[in-house]
Amino acid sequence: MTVKTFTVGNMDNKCYLVTDDAGGESALVDASFAHKSFVDEISSLKDNLKYIFLTHGHYDHILSVAPIKEATGAKVVIHKRDAICLSSPAYSLPERHGLEQHPVSADILCDDGDEISLGELTFKVIYTPGHTVGCVCYECGDALFTGDTLFRLGVGRTDLPTGSTPKMVDSLKKLYNIKGDFEVFPGHGKPSTLDVERSMNPFMKRAMSL
Repeated sequence: MTVKTFTVGNMDNKCYLVTDDAGGESALVDASFAHKSFVDEISSLKDNLKYIFLTHGHYDHILSVAPIKEATGAKVVIHKRDAICLSSPAYSLPERHGLEQHPVSADILCDDGDEISLGELTFKVIYTPGHTVGCVCYECGDALFTGDTLFRLGVGRTDLPTGSTPKMVDSLKKLYNIKGDFEVFPGHGKPSTLDVERSMNPFMKRAMSL
């Protein structure tokens, strides 16, 4: 498995291109701002891009879904509770920053424990509400794509529509209790590992004390 990181926009958004080395099929985790260079590089994969896995539905994670899906035919995966964000700016919030969103439909409405195959790889859905009601993380091999649930020594905010601090606490406990260590690929900022977050993330440590 190869993971290529893209930094897109001025909010340090991270998008990840995951490729199955055996067969060459790829998937994109989150599809941030529709910057031409980013969209063109991902779109050049054409039908080798099989999925766009969305960690949640905020605008800064979905604005390039429409052009990439149109160019590649990739299937869009999002939790069923955040699917409305793909067509409703009231939930995805682009207008807060003067941005335009092009509506797009989800192909797969995922839920906790679902597994989706990409060649010889398997993406497992971990439902982690808190930042939004439909936030998920994706486990693939020794990688954990955490979106805006878990950052390096931080977590996503919970004061936006459908956010919930109690649900975030439960989600952090859920991630803490996953067996084994993983490389953590967050939706913003630098990567980490789950063991580092278990031992040093003050929000995760606080959650485990409650």
